[in-house]
Amino acid sequence: MGRLLRAISDNKTINMIAIDSKDMVEEARKVHQCTPVATAALGRVITAGTMMGVMMKEKNAKLTLQFKGDGPLGLLVCVSNSQGDAKGYIAHPEVNLPIRINDRKLDVSAGVGTKGTVSVIRDLGLKEPYIGQYPLTNGEIAEDLTAYYANSEQVPSSVALGVLVDVDGTVKSAGGFIVQLMPDASEEDIEILERNLRGVLSISHMLDEAERLEQIMEVILGELGMNVVEERQTRYFCDCSRERMERALISLGRYELEQLLMEDGQAELTCHFCNNRYLFQEKDLKELILASRPK
Repeated sequence: MGRLLRAISDNKTINMIAIDSKDMVEEARKVHQCTPVATAALGRVITAGTMMGVMMKEKNAKLTLQFKGDGPLGLLVCVSNSQGDAKGYIAHPEVNLPIRINDRKLDVSAGVGTKGTVSVIRDLGLKEPYIGQYPLTNGEIAEDLTAYYANSEQVPSSVALGVLVDVDGTVKSAGGFIVQLMPDASEEDIEILERNLRGVLSISHMLDEAERLEQIMEVILGELGMNVVEERQTRYFCDCSRERMERALISLGRYELEQLLMEDGQAELTCHFCNNRYLFQEKDLKELILASRPK
């Protein structure tokens, strides 16, 4: 389970959300059998997507955060909700890259790519979902989201994300924060916040050194004050089911189902988010064909 906090400054001009996502990212690493650089990239996307999902007020809202760059890792996706559940997908978890020479860090930017788009899809249960897009800035995920918020949603924000991978490939620490200015934030508020942010080290290293989220948030907000307004647990959770897979098969149409039955005699579907497999044998396909007939 992860741990997430939301806070607001004393004068209510700055909102902040922070998360310790180590357990979630480790679960994603195991599910997708990621290399270190794939773990870092997917972990950052899941960390951000979880926070962005909880930021939605609607109870049954869902958010999809998608990075589509020109790097070898391919598509990265996080699907989350306002309750703190999230699941992730990476197209090529097997890709491995050498660490960067200049700072000895995992080269997430090279894995994601610098040309492409970040997309945010918010499904609030209305007729049409809200879709926002912005070009990638540098493929580091956090900087891409900072630019997305400023340009696509016109919300001045600072996004920090980090995943620290141990020598054995497991996740040593992971987390992140999003700080956003309210419209009535003063120049003094902004100056204080910017000064505090310049003094912040890597959040993954801060968490690895056993600093609690409250301590990290206090450092960032500083003399602006911190008032926690929400605390919740988060988890890597896939809501796939056999029933959903049945609906997916039925949506193919009767003709496609009959072709599957004749050619293969069965169908096996795999969930991209948790790798669970669902086998539909001959009897199952015949029942689905009957169910797909117009009534």
